[in-house]
Amino acid sequence: RFQACVYFASVFQAMSCGIHYLASVFMAATPNFVCGFPGNVSSILFHNSSASSVQDIWTLWTSTENYIVVQMENGEIWELNQCSRSKREVSLELAYEYKGNKSVFSCSDGFLYDDTKWKSTVVTQWDLICDREWLAKLIQPTFMLGVLIGAVIFGDIADRLGRQRVIWFTSAGQFVFGIAVAFTFDYYSFVIVRFLLAMVSSGYLVVAFVYVTEFVGIKARTWASMHVHAFFAMGIMVVALVGFLVRTWWVYQIFLSISTLPFVLCCWMLPETPFWLLSEERYEDAQKVIDTMARWNKVNTPCKVTELCSVQQDDLVSGRAGENDTSSAKKHNILDLFCNWQIARRTITVWLIWFTGSLGYYVFSLSSVSLGGNEYLNLFLIGAVELPCYIIACVAMDKLGRRNTLIPFLILSALICVLIMFIPQDFNILIILANMAGKFSIGVAFGLIYLYTAELYPTIVRSLAVGSGSMMCRVGSVVAPFCVYLRSVWIFMPLLLVGIMALLSGILTIMLPETLGKPLTNTLVEATEMGRNTKSTSGKTPPAHSGAAPEKIEMFGQETVSPEK
Repeated sequence: RFQACVYFASVFQAMSCGIHYLASVFMAATPNFVCGFPGNVSSILFHNSSASSVQDIWTLWTSTENYIVVQMENGEIWELNQCSRSKREVSLELAYEYKGNKSVFSCSDGFLYDDTKWKSTVVTQWDLICDREWLAKLIQPTFMLGVLIGAVIFGDIADRLGRQRVIWFTSAGQFVFGIAVAFTFDYYSFVIVRFLLAMVSSGYLVVAFVYVTEFVGIKARTWASMHVHAFFAMGIMVVALVGFLVRTWWVYQIFLSISTLPFVLCCWMLPETPFWLLSEERYEDAQKVIDTMARWNKVNTPCKVTELCSVQQDDLVSGRAGENDTSSAKKHNILDLFCNWQIARRTITVWLIWFTGSLGYYVFSLSSVSLGGNEYLNLFLIGAVELPCYIIACVAMDKLGRRNTLIPFLILSALICVLIMFIPQDFNILIILANMAGKFSIGVAFGLIYLYTAELYPTIVRSLAVGSGSMMCRVGSVVAPFCVYLRSVWIFMPLLLVGIMALLSGILTIMLPETLGKPLTNTLVEATEMGRNTKSTSGKTPPAHSGAAPEKIEMFGQETVSPEK
C-alpha cells in the first residue's frame, strides 16, 4: 500500500514533463498570414472571391504562394504577400491578375494573421515569421538542450543531496517556471524561462525514475519504471485536450502548468528513500521510513536497519581487498566502452539505438499536428498509442527476449516510415493510423533499450554505458525538431531519415547477444565472451526476472539502472 501511494504520487507529476516537452506544438504554431495594409480598405479580392474583411479570406487560403489584393479608400491597389507587399503603379480597376509595373515594399505596417484556429501564439505575439522565422524554429531545440543539461545537473545533485529535495525543488520549479513562461515580455525572456523549465522538467523525470525504483520491489520494478513513460504519454494527451479548449497561448500555458498543481501542494509529504539514507549513514532516518512503511503495509515484524547494516558490513569487509586491487588500479572511462572490437561494435550499435529511439519518438510526436485532419485529435492519439506499447514491451522482453523483441520493432518502424510515403495525401485517416503504428513500434524499442543496455555491459562500466546511451538519447531529442523542419524541403524527409536510422539499427542489433536468462557480467572479459558464446550459453541459466535491473544503486547485493526519457 505504501509503495503504491508513493509510486502513483510520484509518476503523476511525470505528466507535467510530457506536457511541457510537447507544449510548443500549439504554443509556437504559425498560422496563415499576409502583410498589413497601409490605411483603410474599401475592397478585398482573392482569386474570384471578394470579401468585406481579410478574416473572410482565410477559409479560401490554400498555399503560401497565394496573395490578397486590396483597394484602399484613396484608390490605391496593393497586393499583400506573406513577407512583402506590392503597390500597383496603374490602378484602373480591381482585378486579381496584373501584368503591369509594381513597387515592392516591406511589411512596415505589421502582419495580418488567421485567428480562426488560434487567437494568439508566440509567433503572432512577436512576429516570428519571414526573416525572424528561425527564432521560432529554435524554440523546441533550445528546450531540448535544457533537457540535456538538466538531466546531468539534477542527476548528480540527487546523489549528493537526496532524491526527496530534488523532487521538491524540480516539481515546484515546473509550476513556477511554467507560470512564468506565460508572463514573459519578449522572445528572449520566453526562451530563457523555457530553458529553465526544461532543466527542472528533465531533472524531475530522471530523479523520479530513481525514486520509484528504490521504493518498488524487484518483482514489479521493470513494470513500474517502464510505466513512468505511460504517464509521460498521458501528459501529451493533456496537451491535445487543453490545446483544443484554449486558443490563446499564455492562457494555454497557465492551464497546462496548473494541471499538476495538486502534486506540488502535497509533494512535501513524500519521504526520502531508505537506500539513499543508508548510503549517507543516516540510519535513524532510514529506520523511521521503514517503520512508516511497515505500519502502512501492516507488517508486524518490520526490517531492522542494524541487521541490514551488519550484513552489508560483512560483505564490504570480505570484498574490500579485492575491490581495492581492481578499482584503484584503474579508473574506468568512456574509452573502456571501446576496449576491443566486440565491445566497440556493441557500443556503437547501442548508441545508435538510443539516438534512433529518441529521434523517432519526437519526430512522430512533433509532426503529428501536420498530418491533416484535426491536429488536436492527432496528437491525442499519438500519445494514447503509447499506453499499450509499454505493456507489450514488458511482456515481449520476458517471453521472446530483449534482442528478439528489439529487432522486429525497429525494422517494423522503418517499414512503416516507407509505407507512409506511398499513402496518398488525401487519405488522412490512413496516414494517422500509420503514424500511430510507427509511434507504437518505435515506442516499444525506445522503452526496451534501457534495460537491454544495462544487461549488455559488465558491472564496472554499466552505469557509464547507460549514462552515455542516455546522452545519445538526448542528442536525438535536440536533433528531432530540426528533422521535423525538413518537411519544408520534402514532406517525407523526416520519415525517410527515421526509417533509414531504424533499419540500420535493426540490422546491427542482430549482432548483439541475447541477455534474457543470462547472469549479469562483472568484467569486460565476461561481457566479451557473452557476445561470442551467445548460442552455446543460451538457456543454460534460469530466466532472470526483468525487474532485476533498472537503477544504478549497489545496496545489499542489488544493482539496478535508471532509465529516463
